[in-house]
Amino acid sequence: MTRRHSPAWHDAQYNNRGRIPEHPQILQSWAERSALALSTPGCVLDVPYLELAPGQRLTPAEAGHTLDLFLPSSEGHDTSGQVRPQAGAPVLVYLHGGYWRALSKRDQAFIAPPFAAAGALVVVPDYPLAPKVSVEQIVLQVGQALAWTWRHARAYGGNPDHIIVAGHSAGGHLAAMMLALQWPVLSPDLPADLVKGAVSLSGVFELEPLRHAPFLAPDLGLDEGRAQRLSPAEMPAPGGPLIALVGADESEEFLRQNRLIRKRWGARAVPVCEAVPDRHHMNVLHDLADPDARAHRLTLELLGLRG
Repeated sequence: MTRRHSPAWHDAQYNNRGRIPEHPQILQSWAERSALALSTPGCVLDVPYLELAPGQRLTPAEAGHTLDLFLPSSEGHDTSGQVRPQAGAPVLVYLHGGYWRALSKRDQAFIAPPFAAAGALVVVPDYPLAPKVSVEQIVLQVGQALAWTWRHARAYGGNPDHIIVAGHSAGGHLAAMMLALQWPVLSPDLPADLVKGAVSLSGVFELEPLRHAPFLAPDLGLDEGRAQRLSPAEMPAPGGPLIALVGADESEEFLRQNRLIRKRWGARAVPVCEAVPDRHHMNVLHDLADPDARAHRLTLELLGLRG
């Protein structure tokens, strides 16, 4: 990013709640829809994803490293919650947004049931939030959640060789990072292509501008070097495809961010790079949970559940 703008300009471009007056009502709707999703049969909740040695227990600081699973509709389970595995379902791992500093897996769980109904195993991890931890640590912890998913998917009816990641906003950044991650560096038992594809809704692919947004910069604590290292747009194009969608009614910067990842990674790695009509930064997420919407259909295609 070569342009220079004022701090107020950066805040106006990136403070999405400030741009959407009805955001409290949207957040309330997410909470209600997610509570309903979490109360349905076929959920396995609060599973720790950090790999522990025998006898080792989570420290209080690690207690939030858990994930929720939504079993595929064909998956057997009984009223005690005991799983009867039927291996083979593609796996969707969904990463929530919140600028790496807000929200949790429980706030956007409503995206999971439509994919489980279509036959996917859906995994929704929590991750620690800034400023308690750095963005680097968040990326590492999400990587640990994906590693757990690869190692344990079969126990819940999933196929570890068909893992797709999706995310919204900061979760869109994390989804792209997971697609580009060098998995054997994280752990030598992990395959290089652990993530087969990703869907990013309103993702942030270049972190440098966030250092200049006063509403956000203190919590993230990024310097120039860290912002560059944590930007998917500065990384080599991955082998798997990234679907990059953004709301057409979003700020100039979010529209630019979406175009940027196609420019940097190329059309082969980013086969779909689109602005969704009549959608802003928050309601673009609704399309992921809507079986009639393009975002949902594209995700089903990556999962091999459509066409």
